[in-house]
Amino acid sequence: MTTPPAGTALPGNRWDLLAGVRPDVPPMVSVVVAHYRQPQQLARTLAALRRQDHPSHRLEVIVADDGSPERPRVPDDVVLVRQEDAGFRLAAARNLGAAAATGEILVFLDADTTPEPAFVRELVRLPALAPDCVTVGRRRHARLDGVPVTEDIELAVAGRELVEPPWLREAYRTSRNLLDADDRSYRYVIGAALACSRRLFAEVGGFDETFTSYGGEDWEWAYRAWIGGALLAHAPTAVAWHDGPDASERPAAGRSAKNAEAIRLSDLIPVPGSRGRGLRSAKVDVAVSGPPAPATPADVFVSVDSVLAAIPGAEATESETGTRAPLGRGRFDRVRVHLDILRPVLAVGGALAAQVSHVGRGQLGELLIVDDAGTELIRISSMRSRARHLRWARDDLFSRGRATCDGVRALEGEVDVEAYLGGWTRG
Repeated sequence: MTTPPAGTALPGNRWDLLAGVRPDVPPMVSVVVAHYRQPQQLARTLAALRRQDHPSHRLEVIVADDGSPERPRVPDDVVLVRQEDAGFRLAAARNLGAAAATGEILVFLDADTTPEPAFVRELVRLPALAPDCVTVGRRRHARLDGVPVTEDIELAVAGRELVEPPWLREAYRTSRNLLDADDRSYRYVIGAALACSRRLFAEVGGFDETFTSYGGEDWEWAYRAWIGGALLAHAPTAVAWHDGPDASERPAAGRSAKNAEAIRLSDLIPVPGSRGRGLRSAKVDVAVSGPPAPATPADVFVSVDSVLAAIPGAEATESETGTRAPLGRGRFDRVRVHLDILRPVLAVGGALAAQVSHVGRGQLGELLIVDDAGTELIRISSMRSRARHLRWARDDLFSRGRATCDGVRALEGEVDVEAYLGGWTRG
């Protein structure tokens, strides 16, 4: 077990418990600005970072250049890191910048996204207090072509504002700025205005560098952060202005590009609503472990098979050779829910899947399925809660429950596998 981090351990997604609280000492912040051939926009963003009301001696600025033919011009006190031009590699550029960072809090900005003076202070407040927090700022849009790069951004945008994406604004409103986040809320985390602790970034792992086209790398990272125990929060007072419309408003974006992104993410984010409906994702969503000894091979077969049939997206951790796949590795590194069959059972119908969904949404840490006599049949565990428990060595950050479940019953005596498979008896 690792040493718990400094700061506050919060239950569930309850970052509101820190409402109004600010760090006693402003944290050391590293702002990673991703850039590719945007000299005017970069100059504007760097000028805006100089105007931040976060103390300048606690602010490090790193420009991560994705192989621009011309070396970016940056002030002497700005760190410049570069990678060769091998196509669109935003994810790799952000990782390169993060690797050079010395701050305890990382802020990710794009060169074409210019922050208002309070941006850094407002965005890093929660991660500085509670290192599990991932915060996303408010990205607004304006046309800034022709505006002097030294003009204060609050003045520059006047009369040049563009529409904010309605779907994103509505999501923040209905989720109370992500206080009511669930396992699909990764879609509201925007990599161009993002902050997290450096420790959490290291534990979750950086952005997936196999993303080599626009879009998706921030959502994939946010999903891994979520199941890795992160809290998600939207900081509406942390405003940064994107030069130009949102990608969804750009004619060049096209449906084909968004379709390609969705297909890619369906393979990497196996949660319902993201994964394919029939095609199997490359990653497992729900891991199922069979009943332990002295269960017979027949008991194990029927228990695991019936549970897998009842839960779409589930996969057994133990192979036919008896080798158990380690959670957190390979196909099992995106597991959202782990289901332990504690004694031989038969599962039918959709009630068990509903209980798994209840746990998987992220606020319930563990649910024990029991029979009417109170005998424990199945333990359903949230991997998100397990990650938080391991990080803080505490088991009180998520709630636990016990419930009966229609369609799940204990197997008594030797089961008839042929009858179970043929469907003429329930076991």
